[in-house]
Amino acid sequence: MNQELKSTVAIGNNGSNDKESAKSATLTESLVTSLVEAIVSGQIPAGSKISEPELAKHYQVSRGPLREAIMRLEGLGLIERAAHIGARVITLSPEKLVELYAVREALEGMAARLAARHIQQEEILALELLLTKHSNHIDEVEGASYFHQHGDFDFHYRIIKASRNQKLIGLLCNELYHQLRMYRFQSPRSQSRPKEALNEHKFILQAIRDRDEELAEMLMRRHISGSRKLIEQQISLAENR
Repeated sequence: MNQELKSTVAIGNNGSNDKESAKSATLTESLVTSLVEAIVSGQIPAGSKISEPELAKHYQVSRGPLREAIMRLEGLGLIERAAHIGARVITLSPEKLVELYAVREALEGMAARLAARHIQQEEILALELLLTKHSNHIDEVEGASYFHQHGDFDFHYRIIKASRNQKLIGLLCNELYHQLRMYRFQSPRSQSRPKEALNEHKFILQAIRDRDEELAEMLMRRHISGSRKLIEQQISLAENR
């Protein structure tokens, strides 16, 4: 085989490999998204053992992309490995949630401060529209619940993104974010305070709109602290039963 033909074959092989790699990466991303939603919603129950054969059959994928997706979920803190058990879905105890909310309070307070500094006018308008949608939802269900929000439908998520701090976004929008969503979906409604939460969101947005960094941080921390105290009350009630 002459050198020119060798080069042509090599280029062809590289092109094929690149396509296969891109296809595999897309499959893994799709699988990660599906598994995250299944865990967050409780379709794959908290504490349950991860069975690769069952998941591969259910999602009709090979073991390679599945194992990569499981590793990604470990990185997000949704799956953990235990001795003699293997990989399993995490469980969120009240004690773990108190720790989670303590970290969240500090980091999201910082995010609100930075959002007040960096947010764009179109982002403010989008947040106003979002809170109107949330308000309408609460009216429709007569105050029974807030949205089970995700991504751009989540007030907190948008504030974090508006901070423009990539490290902070990475910390809050990956492990902490999905664990909190898991808790929101699977916690009793008695731990929810939709009307109060909506009003607090409105005050936080007003502070951000006014570019009052100190007030935005204080209100966000107070808002998250209120949620943490509800969890602590639940722990106390459970212990006294």
